[in-house]
Order: sequence, then C-alpha cells, then structure tokens
Amino acid sequence: MREQVIPILRVVDAAVSVAWYGRLGFVKQWEHRFEPHLPAFVEVARGEVKLFLSEHTGDATPDTLVYMWVADVDEVAREFGVVVEEQAWAREVHLRDPDGNRLRVATPSEV
Repeated sequence: MREQVIPILRVVDAAVSVAWYGRLGFVKQWEHRFEPHLPAFVEVARGEVKLFLSEHTGDATPDTLVYMWVADVDEVAREFGVVVEEQAWAREVHLRDPDGNRLRVATPSEV
C-alpha cells in the first residue's frame, strides 16, 4: 500500500464531470452509490494521479483549487483553448470544471 492524498471535488453531475476530466486524460476507475437514486461517488485517475468526484453535498465545497503537475501543459492548453501563463516556477493554465472547481495545471520551469 502506497500512501497518497486524493482530493475530493464536489460535483453536481458525476457523468458530466467524468467526461470533462477525460479531456485532461483522466479515466473513470469506479463509481459507488448506496442506492441507484442516491448521489454518486466516483474515482478518476490519470496515471498515478487520482481524484474523487462526489455528488454528496457534505463531502466538499464548490470552488476548490487543485494544483496538478503534467509533462506537457501546452497539450492541455490546446485541448481547452486557453493561454499558458509563464510563472517563475512553472508554465501553467487555469481551468474551471463544470461545477466551478479550479485547476491549475502546470509544467515545471527549467531551472
């Protein structure tokens, strides 16, 4: 068992969110509901990076910020049609998922 941290993001419609995160290279791993009509709790993964997407109102608050390192931020920028910003520590893009959660996706600057 490898120790890790997995952010939980509040979403309204897990299926819509899974599709949006798919554009970032995430793949749905599993989905849980206590009953078919109850809220979904979903894991998505991009390699070793995992996120939980929860329709449960008490699990997380909207407008959460997640910072994610990737090998090629330019690829992400092209997919979402956004401009890469140059920072002292990284080249990054700022995204918002369908539920208003914020993602800063970056590639480290050459040192």
